[in-house]
Amino acid sequence: MPAGPDRADPPFEGPDLSGSTAFVTGTTRGIGKRIALTLAEHGCNIVSTGKTAEPGGDLPGTIHKTAEQCEARGVDAHAIQLNVRDEDAVEAAVEEAIDEFGTIDIVINNASAIQLANVADLPANRFDLLTDVNVRGTYLVSRAFIPHLREQEGGWILTNAPPITIDRAPGKAPYAWSKLGMSFVTLSLAQELASDDIGCNTFWPVTAVDTRATRYFGLGTEDDWRTPHVLADAVLSILDNDPAEYTGHAAYDEDLLRAAGASAADLSAYNCTEGDPAPTSAQMFDPEYVRE
Repeated sequence: MPAGPDRADPPFEGPDLSGSTAFVTGTTRGIGKRIALTLAEHGCNIVSTGKTAEPGGDLPGTIHKTAEQCEARGVDAHAIQLNVRDEDAVEAAVEEAIDEFGTIDIVINNASAIQLANVADLPANRFDLLTDVNVRGTYLVSRAFIPHLREQEGGWILTNAPPITIDRAPGKAPYAWSKLGMSFVTLSLAQELASDDIGCNTFWPVTAVDTRATRYFGLGTEDDWRTPHVLADAVLSILDNDPAEYTGHAAYDEDLLRAAGASAADLSAYNCTEGDPAPTSAQMFDPEYVRE
């Protein structure tokens, strides 16, 4: 899978995250793994979490492999097997992460389930899975970290979810409901935690990103995709701000990267092939979206 180079510098001067620690959900592969590695490359310690702890299953990658690769970049890392739907497991993972590192500065809600189907075609148990992993998972992880982030007087809660611009999504309503729910929780927290200097924001790709899910569901071809680096660098650009001031934003990766100084050529470097991928990911939740 052409998921981009093993290491790549962002097209801007990224923040020095030395001494910080990020708790990232869904790090076994794809976007979550790339976010963890990119933050590690900028000095951030990593708590690698996900369901896959042992190799040999149907899906590649493990939380431990990601942690090892973070450590190879010169930081400390700790892997915790986690089902984000389980409240007790989330509370225990948060406690373990804090015990291991002392403080957690950055919480990234990346773990997500996807299934694109009409309401009539999606079984109720699959609807429950989408809702539980995406909305409930974001709610539980974010909520569990609030006392700690308040105690240390600031930090970040960032969520991989789209801006809320629609009131219907025929053909993918259950998935859209769950992803927009992730945004709703995060952006509501921005106001609820405004006096605590906790920056709560969402980030979302304009184009499709090369992941196993993108390939499995046939969401275009490599000509339509960018590598996961585009979102990892977008997260990095958010972290170059003051969480007390940069909060309540629902941002697209292209906008974040341009604001950080990326040029059109810089954005093209994320493409899996030559060309200009269409904004299919943005249009999934905003059919009228057009690039400025």
